[in-house]
Amino acid sequence: MSLNKSEKAAVVTDVSAQAARSQTLALAEYRGLTVENLNKLRVDARSKGVYLHVLKNSLARRAVAGTPFEVASGAMVGPLIYGFSEDAVAAAKVIADFAKTNDKLVIKGGAFAGKALDVNGVKALAAIPSREVLISQVAGLLKSPIQRIAAAVAAVAQQRGGGEAAEGANDASAVAPAAAA
Repeated sequence: MSLNKSEKAAVVTDVSAQAARSQTLALAEYRGLTVENLNKLRVDARSKGVYLHVLKNSLARRAVAGTPFEVASGAMVGPLIYGFSEDAVAAAKVIADFAKTNDKLVIKGGAFAGKALDVNGVKALAAIPSREVLISQVAGLLKSPIQRIAAAVAAVAQQRGGGEAAEGANDASAVAPAAAA
């Protein structure tokens, strides 16, 4: 169905606004996908905060003109689905994960930080853990030395026959008074 001029302008405005708040653009060819598969992809994208839409390439090129995603204009050929995300890896991850289980979705490229990505670049970006996973890994790294100190204090207290103090040394609140003494 053809859009009139005002509807095209509205689409360009909407996509431009989304591009302005996004960090990543991922492009994939959806030729041959069933409606059921596209709906699954859209539901997955929506749950992960990814703006996923089928757009006319000419409208998409106009929408990303003057943005860091303009570098991906060369890959905007054929029937494409566009995924924008504020999270640096979410769009690439949604499209790459779906492409693993469905060979009809073919990754074409994307853009991140003002640089065009090829197929391997999108897959590499998708392989990066999400922000939440990275934060939990850093928290685990920060927690590890504290646990070792607590275990060492508990071992020393146990050797000296501290009894109850040794049992409480595993608790983080008991480590602070023991370290101050």
